[in-house]
Amino acid sequence: MVQHPSEQQCFASASPDNVKKFSLPTGEFLQDMCCQQQKTIINAMAVNQDGVMATAGDDGSLWFSDWMSGRNFQQAKTIPQPGSLSSEAGIYALSYDVTGSRLVTCEADKTIKMWKEVK
Repeated sequence: MVQHPSEQQCFASASPDNVKKFSLPTGEFLQDMCCQQQKTIINAMAVNQDGVMATAGDDGSLWFSDWMSGRNFQQAKTIPQPGSLSSEAGIYALSYDVTGSRLVTCEADKTIKMWKEVK
């Protein structure tokens, strides 16, 4: 589950088939967040101040979506550290730094990676 840093009236939750947004405090369903399915178990979610929601999967997939519309606008895939098995491509945790411009991931191959926006 993840809550926007400044928009406190709703949260998003990952399920095997989709990411869904709910209102607080009632828990009423608001919308499906991703138009396309990530097709993996989602282990972690994070949202920055600009409304960029990142979801990280068991297969190493990293999806970036807009918090308001739920539209997926970018996808990436992590590369396991050399010498690791391909099954060690999973991402277990992620968080934006205090500036919201870099994403830090903790991965199954025992690495911590930092991702930044490419302009």
